[in-house]
Amino acid sequence: MGERKGVNKYYPPDFDYKKHGSLDKYHGTHPLRERASKISQGILIIRFEMPYNIWCEGCNQHVGMGVRYNAEKKKIGKYYSTIIYKFRMKCHLCDNYFEIQTDPQNCDYKILSGARRKEERWDTLANEQIQTTDHEVKKRLSTDPMFKLEHLKNDEEKLKVAAPTLQELQSSQDLRRDDYTLHRILRKNFRDEKKRIEEQHEIDEALKSGSLDVELLEETEEDRKLAKLYKYLPLTASTSAAPDDKEIYKSVIEQPIFKQKLTAKEQVALLLSKKTNKPPAAAQQQKLIPQKRKLLGIQLHGASSSKKMKTSQQPHSIVTSPMASSLVADYSTSSDDNSDT
Repeated sequence: MGERKGVNKYYPPDFDYKKHGSLDKYHGTHPLRERASKISQGILIIRFEMPYNIWCEGCNQHVGMGVRYNAEKKKIGKYYSTIIYKFRMKCHLCDNYFEIQTDPQNCDYKILSGARRKEERWDTLANEQIQTTDHEVKKRLSTDPMFKLEHLKNDEEKLKVAAPTLQELQSSQDLRRDDYTLHRILRKNFRDEKKRIEEQHEIDEALKSGSLDVELLEETEEDRKLAKLYKYLPLTASTSAAPDDKEIYKSVIEQPIFKQKLTAKEQVALLLSKKTNKPPAAAQQQKLIPQKRKLLGIQLHGASSSKKMKTSQQPHSIVTSPMASSLVADYSTSSDDNSDT
């Protein structure tokens, strides 16, 4: 842009270079235009960037570090040969004005009025950062030989403490000097990690088998330990399903969800099949004999025990139920059949 500033300028007919010197003097303006509107007062308008976070005292709003303002820059003094500048700017949230000046002694900025600093400073000594030498210390070093000797002694002790760390940093720098080797190792690690991720993705897709649409997490050591706590019994003859259970399970699976209405012919065929598959009465009675014997033994035992408990009372006849009499009859007939055989 610099080479374009001197072209396409209008020079009026009465312009005299020896008399006016430049077009700015001819027009009576400053080269910086509106930025130098207060140049007679020693004020120059600049673009100032907030050096740290502050709180505006006019609106109590937070102004972050890095916010830029059009500030009035003015010289107010010197710190030895370093000029101290003051900056005055208007808050963008209210009508309040800030005044900030440079602090060359502490290498910082100082707020004069209109705001307060948000305290985020830390101790350089506690954070093991480089500490700048104070001006008073520099003055004593140049004027007091004994203080200078003590200062040099302290510097030597600091060097002994920091020497191992400096050597370690230097050795690490020497090891990492070969950029090609470092990049090759990084690329190899990246390829291995990418391959591992692709293999894990294939395993997860096989586990989901298209029925799940969720992302599976990677296995951890805690998951492995928890999985080892579960114990599953082996599939043996005792734990396997019986044939009857398998047939029932198969019939339940094959059964339709919605019941269909049978026709008249299908209902008649179903009744005939039930009658033909019904077991004979003699076989049913033969199956019920063990249960009847067990029930009869329980009732007889209860009757004898109740008779012993009621010896002091008046004797009375035991009334048996029709169910018990039928059981006795069945028991006698079954015993006779067994004796005949």
